[in-house]
Amino acid sequence: MAEEIMIADIRQKSRFRFAPSPNGALHLGHALSALLNHDMAAAEQGDFLLRIEDIDINRCTPELERAILDDLHWLGLGWDGPVRRQSEHLAHYRAALDRLIAEDLAYPAFLTRGDVKAQVAAAEQVGAAWPRDPDGAPHYPGEDRGLDANVRGRRIAAGDRHAWRLDMQAALARIKQPLAWTESGEAERGEIEADPSAWGDIVLWRADAPSSYHLSVVLDDALQGITHVVRGLDLYHATSVHRLLQVLLGLPAPLYHHHRLVLADDGRKLSKSNGDAGLAALRDTGASPLDIRRLVGL
Repeated sequence: MAEEIMIADIRQKSRFRFAPSPNGALHLGHALSALLNHDMAAAEQGDFLLRIEDIDINRCTPELERAILDDLHWLGLGWDGPVRRQSEHLAHYRAALDRLIAEDLAYPAFLTRGDVKAQVAAAEQVGAAWPRDPDGAPHYPGEDRGLDANVRGRRIAAGDRHAWRLDMQAALARIKQPLAWTESGEAERGEIEADPSAWGDIVLWRADAPSSYHLSVVLDDALQGITHVVRGLDLYHATSVHRLLQVLLGLPAPLYHHHRLVLADDGRKLSKSNGDAGLAALRDTGASPLDIRRLVGL
C-alpha cells in the first residue's frame, strides 16, 4: 500500500527516465535517447531519472556502469534523485512473478534453447509454419504449459533447470478491456492497438538471470512514477507485452514515445558489442557534447 501511495503522489509531475544496461559502452543511439528524455523533461518542467538495468549479472559490471555515468556527465546531463539499480530491487520482481504464478498465469518452462531450436527445425523441415514474434524469434512450444502441477513440483524440487513464462492464452482471457497505448513517436501516433499474442509465452524469469526485461521494466516504471517512456523504435512492438503486464498487475500506463534509431553507415542498428560510434571513442577523437547533438540530429 505504501508503494501505491508513493506512485500516486509522484505521478502528479511529469517524469522521464533513461535506462541503460551496463553491459557495454554507450553509443550514439544511447546518446539520442538520453538527450531526448532530458530535453523533453526540461520542456515539461518534469523530472529526468536515471535507471541502471543491471539484471544480467553475467554481463553487467561496475566498471561499465562508471563508464556510463562518465559519458552522461560529459554530455552535460544531470538527473533527479538517486540512481535506481535493478539489482537492488529483485524482491519487487519476484513478488510480481509469484502473484502471476498464484493466479495460474505463469508456468515453469523446462525446454532448453536447443530443444526449442530442434522442434522448430523439425516442424519447418516438413513445411509447417512455426509462429515467430516481432523480433523473429520462434514462439515457445506449448507442452510445458499443460504439465500436471505435481509433475512440475517434482521437477522443480529435483533441480531441473527452468524459466518462468507467461501463459499468454490464460493472460488474454483475463483481459476484459481493449489493450492499447498512447503513442507520440516516430511511427503511428495516437491510440495504438496492442497485440501481445504476437509474442507467444514470453519469459518472465530466466534460469540464468533474475527477472526479465519485460517484467522488470513495467514494475520499475510504475514504482518510479514514470509518466513518459521515451525509447527507441526497436521496442515499439514490445509495448504490447508491457501493456498486458500492466493490466494484469494493476499498474498505471505511461505515455509512450518511440524515437528513430541511429544507424551505422551500412544501415545496421548500432551495437554495444561492436563498439559502434562509442561516446568515449568519439570523445577521445576530440568530439564535443555539441558535436554529439549534431550527430544524432538534435
